[in-house]
Formats: sequence, structure tokens, C-alpha cells
Amino acid sequence: MYQVIGTARSRAMRVFWMLEELEQEYEILEAGPRSEAIQKVNPSGKVPALIVDGKAIFDSVAIMQFLADRHNGLTYPCGSLERAEQDSFMHFANDEMDAVLWVATKHTFYYPEALRVPGIRASAEWDFARAMATLEARLGDNEFVMGDKITVPDLLISHCAGWALGAKFELPKGKLGDYFKRLRARPAMKRALAKASAHTQG
Repeated sequence: MYQVIGTARSRAMRVFWMLEELEQEYEILEAGPRSEAIQKVNPSGKVPALIVDGKAIFDSVAIMQFLADRHNGLTYPCGSLERAEQDSFMHFANDEMDAVLWVATKHTFYYPEALRVPGIRASAEWDFARAMATLEARLGDNEFVMGDKITVPDLLISHCAGWALGAKFELPKGKLGDYFKRLRARPAMKRALAKASAHTQG
């Protein structure tokens, strides 16, 4: 059984969802960033970490792709043209969505007040809106970013969209909005949320 160190209110949620999509058993070791539990396995103190046979794997995106490759699900084979396109969507989500949201978050409450840059929220919203326009163009009429098959970047993009919604960034409507709704409605996502919520309450 896998062990995941993190909480539902962190990037660990992506890993919970991935494990549910792959129908793998896992245990949640609830711990926040820089907690003693995570610093024992990750010197940076960042969550999540996936414990596999006593070894810790860091970074949510690396964990997700490791699981996809290991269980041959939600991914295309290494070296294929489809995998190159899939990876490009992963980098897009990391660079154009996650990074933008993280910058806005840091300057909202993470940094000490003296280090926060006034007005950075406006530039982050501009960058995010441009990313949404790009994503809409790349998605087209597809059900998922790679066509009719759900893959790792769909989970990553959806999680970033949920983060954006919580941070009161504007999300598109229309085809892209429907795409986000389809992903959030997936049974595996609902199971992951329920498990994480029950664990927190317990």
C-alpha cells in the first residue's frame, strides 16, 4: 500500500485523485508543509511525498507521472509522439497555471508582509487569463486534452483550476468550463475528496 504525506488542501490532492483513478490502495499521513513528518523525508519541507517501499518520492507532478507509468494508466508510452504532447500539457499546467497561482498566493499571505509586492495579483490574473485562452484553443472540441482519453495533465489542470476558483480567479465558461466540470464530476475525484475529508475529520 502506498503512503502519501500531505493534506487535501495542498498539491497532495492531485496524488490522492491519481491513486483513485488507478484504483490503488493508499494511506494518508496527514501533515502540512514544513511539519516534522514531511521534513523527515523531504529536506525542503514541501508536501506531498509518496512513500514507496521505504523510499520517498517528492513533487506532485513527478509522483503522478511515476504512478501512471508504474500502473500503465492515464498515460501514453515513453518515446511516443503522444507522450511528447502529453508532457507538453504537463509543462503548460506547471508553468502557466500552477506557477502563476503560486506567485499570487505567496504575495497574498505566504510571504512576510514586507516582502509582498503590491499589485502583483493583477499581473497574475492577466497571465492566468492568457493561459486559459491558450488552453481553450488547444482543447478545441476534445473531451480531454489528449482527445477521448483522460491522462495525467487533465488531473493537474483540473486541480489548478480548483485552486484558481478558491483564490477567486475568474474561470472561463463555455467549452473550457464544461471540461473543468467533467473532471470535477469524475467518481475517482469524488472518492479522493471523500477519503481526504473523512481523514481530516477523523
